[in-house]
Amino acid sequence: MELYNNWWEEKRSAWLYGIMAENEQKNILHKKLFIDLKQAAEKQASLWEHKIIESNNPAPGLFVPDLRTKIVASLVRFFGAENMHTILSAMKIRGMSVFMRYHSEHKHTGLSASSNLRAAVFGVNDGLISNMSLMLGIAGANADQHFIILAGIAGLLAGACSMGAGEYISVRSQREVFEYQIAIEKQELEEYPEEEIQELSLIYQARNVPKPEADTLATLMIKNPETGLNTLAREELGLNPEDLVSPVGAMLSSFISFAFGAVIPLLPFLFGHHSFNLGISIFLTAASLFLIGTMLSLFTNRHPILLGLRMLGIGSIAGLLTFMIGKMVGVAG
Repeated sequence: MELYNNWWEEKRSAWLYGIMAENEQKNILHKKLFIDLKQAAEKQASLWEHKIIESNNPAPGLFVPDLRTKIVASLVRFFGAENMHTILSAMKIRGMSVFMRYHSEHKHTGLSASSNLRAAVFGVNDGLISNMSLMLGIAGANADQHFIILAGIAGLLAGACSMGAGEYISVRSQREVFEYQIAIEKQELEEYPEEEIQELSLIYQARNVPKPEADTLATLMIKNPETGLNTLAREELGLNPEDLVSPVGAMLSSFISFAFGAVIPLLPFLFGHHSFNLGISIFLTAASLFLIGTMLSLFTNRHPILLGLRMLGIGSIAGLLTFMIGKMVGVAG
């Protein structure tokens, strides 16, 4: 079985490298790298196939990508391999180090599409579980559907506003710290350029760049004030002054993702008072939790069905607890 798995992994890698090469338009060297890696993966798959046959096992059939692989391929087509490098690395796709320099420059400030997607998924999950749990707690107390709707709307608005406000304060505070640090670097660059050249040279030397080359490179960088400031901010502070996260954008993203998740349990109740509304709400929530779990498998290289069931289990426990608490409070009242 292990031989077949190894063959399948290499075939999957080759297939994804082909998708990555087809959609790489910006960098011809990256495109060539993906083509070369595809050929290498195909060759490795052939070796595994040969070992399978040598072991008197049936030769593997045609490679058919699974659902997870197809989803990742669609994301690569839409966002590009560079923005999906985290997900691709989780799938054991080699060569992602070509993107690491760019993303290390954005580690504290910029958010790639894959990290945005992951944050959005968690935001939806938070809204879904918290609002469904709140509504189940109210339902457990045998409250009228009017109160369940009221609680659901209040939970949506309160949670989304709280998430948005918290994200705004967090990002705003972080941005102010970064702006302050950049301002200090700018002032030091204007007043003490020679000292900044020396500091930058020492950083390059710590990366095994010979001193003469490090001195020359640092001098070239600092001679241009804008380039020098950007370089010092990246090398000394680990941030890019041209790409600071917008606190308003982060706030809106958190608000919308939480609200999107929180509105799902509410949907059946917005179309009239029916006895089956709560059942439909629970079904929609369970299906959404399972889908979120499968989406998270893109980042963890775990089986999507297992992660879907795990997320469903976590949500079920939270909902059951609040329902039972509501039931006890309702009986006590």
